[in-house]
Amino acid sequence: MFKFRARRHLGASALACLVASASVSANQNDDPFWDISLEELGQIRVVSIASGSATPLDKAAAITSVISAEDIAAMGATNLDQVLETVPGLHVNHSDQLFTPRYVFRGITSNFNPQALLLINGVPVTTMMFGNRGNTWGGMPVKAIQRIEVIRGPGSALYGADAYAGVINITTKSAQDIDGVITGARAGSFDTQGAWVEAATDWNNTDISLVMEQQSTDGWRRSVNRDAQTNFDEDFGTSASLAPGPVNTAVDQFDARLEINGDRWDFRAGLQDRRNLGTGPGLAQALDPEGQYQSQRINMDYSYRWLEIVDGLDIESRISYFNFTQEPENDIVLFPPGAFNGAFPEGFLGSPGYKERQVRVDLNSIYSNVEDHRILSGIGAFWADLYDVSETKNFNTDFSPKGEVVDVSDDPDQVWMPEEDRKNYYAFVQDEWQFAQNWQLVSGLRYDYYADFGETVNPRAALIWATTDNLTTKLLYGRAFRAPSLNEQYAANNPVLVGNDDLDPETIDTLELALAYQATSRLYYGINVFYYEIDDLINAEPIAGPVATQYQNSGKRKGHGGELEMTYQLLDNLNLAANYAYQTAEDQDTNKSVGQAPNHQAYARTEWRVVPTWTLTTQVNYVGEQKRSAADSREPVDDYTTVDFTARTRGLWRGFDIAVAVRNAFNADVREPSPYSDPRPEIPGDFPMPGRFAYIEAQYQF
Repeated sequence: MFKFRARRHLGASALACLVASASVSANQNDDPFWDISLEELGQIRVVSIASGSATPLDKAAAITSVISAEDIAAMGATNLDQVLETVPGLHVNHSDQLFTPRYVFRGITSNFNPQALLLINGVPVTTMMFGNRGNTWGGMPVKAIQRIEVIRGPGSALYGADAYAGVINITTKSAQDIDGVITGARAGSFDTQGAWVEAATDWNNTDISLVMEQQSTDGWRRSVNRDAQTNFDEDFGTSASLAPGPVNTAVDQFDARLEINGDRWDFRAGLQDRRNLGTGPGLAQALDPEGQYQSQRINMDYSYRWLEIVDGLDIESRISYFNFTQEPENDIVLFPPGAFNGAFPEGFLGSPGYKERQVRVDLNSIYSNVEDHRILSGIGAFWADLYDVSETKNFNTDFSPKGEVVDVSDDPDQVWMPEEDRKNYYAFVQDEWQFAQNWQLVSGLRYDYYADFGETVNPRAALIWATTDNLTTKLLYGRAFRAPSLNEQYAANNPVLVGNDDLDPETIDTLELALAYQATSRLYYGINVFYYEIDDLINAEPIAGPVATQYQNSGKRKGHGGELEMTYQLLDNLNLAANYAYQTAEDQDTNKSVGQAPNHQAYARTEWRVVPTWTLTTQVNYVGEQKRSAADSREPVDDYTTVDFTARTRGLWRGFDIAVAVRNAFNADVREPSPYSDPRPEIPGDFPMPGRFAYIEAQYQF
């Protein structure tokens, strides 16, 4: 018999629209549509991000992946990016802005990567400035992560702006996930050191958990042979460039997560602090070995549940606060001393920064007292304020020298960005209808109004058919949008690029067909194909006048592909997971490849429990060649294969455990595409990624 839903939503699966903390309970109902016990759910993988309530993974109303803390440990991953690279159809490469990671779903990307929405406990961590996680993201360590849920495809019908190409929801650990107190330390390549502590307690019927993690590294510091200044040296006959030289990838990280859970309420707070964050290849793609940024993300959210207000109706409210800062720690050298034929003997210096605060209020409900239906609905409001834009520089807006470094933060004719705000109001409704025993239709609609660019409506529909006891077939449609960033709307005082406050949001329509098959109790595989069309793509386009380019809605794209994934328990002590993804995308005006992402990806991982206390994991990741944009005449970025090994103990000796890992064990030369600029690329040899590196860690559980 086909069963879809849990009697109540699992607290571990936080959602953006249905409360970012422990869940709204759904009414018990004798109809088999709802009737799958928590005990049964504990034996299978469930996902909440797809439709708003805990659902067996194969019955989810989207193409989804779920990664547990146990999976993360088996991978030997120490950073979120290493985990996400194992998801089919998701590739992690890097922007030229401080090597900020870009989460590229199905080939959909741009320099700042606003097309991927990242949630932590259901709350977006998107900055309105660039529409991404912030250019000083600096990575995210993994010890506080309990699970990661990923939608590959649109999610705006539930999650609103920027749930465009994909959605990533990170659920952090609660008291139920931590047994007592755990402490640990790590040391590894690139002069990397780290330590963490996890603790939980129960006080006066209230669960309290705290996870803190610190890590510092000098970074991989691999060299680039030519940079942007090399091109200017050739034009002016100078030798100011610092290339060949290493990229600047050092960073100090400190993360803390506090969670307090009552019977019907939850409070969470988090801190992500980044110090001494290197500028990667340089903010202007000219090497800057000394430039450093600091950044802080502070978040808090509180939610409360009202259960059985009337028969079949549960409601939850949530208020959240997010504050983000990005500030230079020293003078940022855009071009080195002697740049521009000696006009800047101390270097071309420009140090932009900004601060942003956000408040979100959400009210959501689940109503299940209609036969064969479950109705999810919600309303909410969002306010973001860019409240402190700063800049010091030694050049004017026409690039002529000032003669000294000047603070222009309060000069509207000089500062790089005006202080702006954004307001958003939304409402959504979604109906889950089991119209026959083995059929379900999930349909939904979300309306968003933005005070700065207007309104948008995004529908979704998912037809789910339990074809047999072991096979599920899904046909999915969704529309999504990504809001123009404040930078794209209002960037000013730059002779190269200017904002445009008449921008419309980018939109994408996606159609997907998926099959999920549990062949045996040991073998599962799934396959899906997709097609999408993008409209109103935002690009920087040449314009007449004193400014070279302006952001405009000027592009259309279409793409298609497919993903295959499989898990297989070969032996009682040997498991295999593997996936493959293919995608291709082209510009609809030119019919040329979009490039900037791999067409082929493949991943495989084996977990071998050698003896009861030791597990050896081997993983192989293949990334196919990455084509260039139509204007870029360079050869494609070469494909590469990395191999990782991790040995980890569990219950080694009286609460003491160790792990040893080697990543990119065969020292593959990994390169990710650098952007093209007319008439020649600024870093033609692309961005070098880490070679072989290793670490050892130990932890003790009290």
